[in-house]
Amino acid sequence: MAAMKKVLLAVAVAAFAVFSGHRFLKLKEIMLASREIPVKHLSCHYLQNIEYGAEDITILKDGLAFMSTGLKFPGLHSFSDEPGKMYVLDLLHPKPTPVELQISGELDLSSFNPHGISAYTDEADDSVYLFVVNHPHHNSQVEIFRYVEEDTLVHIKTITHPLLHSVNDIVAVGVESFYATNDRYFHSDALLLITVFLDLTWCDVVFYSPHEVRVVADGLRSPNGINISPDKRYIYVSDIMDHDIDVFERQEGEQLRYIKSVAVGSLCDNIEVDHKTGDVWLGCHPNAMKLSSYDPEDPPGSEVLRIKNIHSKQPVVSMEYADDGHVLMGSSVAAPYEGKLLIGSVFHKALYCLLK
Repeated sequence: MAAMKKVLLAVAVAAFAVFSGHRFLKLKEIMLASREIPVKHLSCHYLQNIEYGAEDITILKDGLAFMSTGLKFPGLHSFSDEPGKMYVLDLLHPKPTPVELQISGELDLSSFNPHGISAYTDEADDSVYLFVVNHPHHNSQVEIFRYVEEDTLVHIKTITHPLLHSVNDIVAVGVESFYATNDRYFHSDALLLITVFLDLTWCDVVFYSPHEVRVVADGLRSPNGINISPDKRYIYVSDIMDHDIDVFERQEGEQLRYIKSVAVGSLCDNIEVDHKTGDVWLGCHPNAMKLSSYDPEDPPGSEVLRIKNIHSKQPVVSMEYADDGHVLMGSSVAAPYEGKLLIGSVFHKALYCLLK
């Protein structure tokens, strides 16, 4: 009996070792740990005033671009101890320069930690509302602002809900309604690592309105960026750990019906959509291992991808910009506007580029 127990224990240990080794290799594959990308630059320059990243950027049809800066995110590097800020940029100006937005209202700016953002224009009176994911003290909440004058955001309300427990990004579909991605199931970093290690698909997309809050898509590994097609029929979600973009169709009652996934071969963060062409633009991390274990001697690179004809049987995925981290570290978003491209990063700088 004792010999049998030893045999069973040895078999169990061996099986666990094999499983652990396989999952470790799989994690390295997911993180693209051995990937090196070629450098492919555009005609770009750094945007003034953006020193601590522009994690997310959204552009209105009239060329006004909003940016969130100064994100502090668990497990990622940050160059700043100051609270985060919001900036606005007029892309129709001959020399676009980001201007810090002044925030009024009852919001604690000392712990402001902006992440994903989305803008909504109310067609009734052309009012512009800015939705901002905020992580004060590592909490999860959504702030709604109204944009007034040239450089002011008026805080309207803070939204919290048990289903909005780890919001990464949002896309607004009304004055007080939006879809949001939860990028983790557990708040604990240790438990998060376990879910990744065990390859658990427990994350989801939530629809919020003042009248109802519910999960509308689930079974995702780690949904990050989210955005909407120009005709408002489709929702795009970047499942960063799966290296793909999931396409959903909006249904009656704001349910989402899964259509397909488009493989992109990189860890893509935020999603922006060209207002005119419908092309999907992605700010990606070509090697997430370098991003999570920041080393200035071997910095994390940047990658911008574009998807043309995403709804066709053969979408075209192309690399539009790539850098080894010596110009831009940790790209997180790429926002196009009439031949121009803004590239933001998690904690570094932001680029203003001209498309060829």
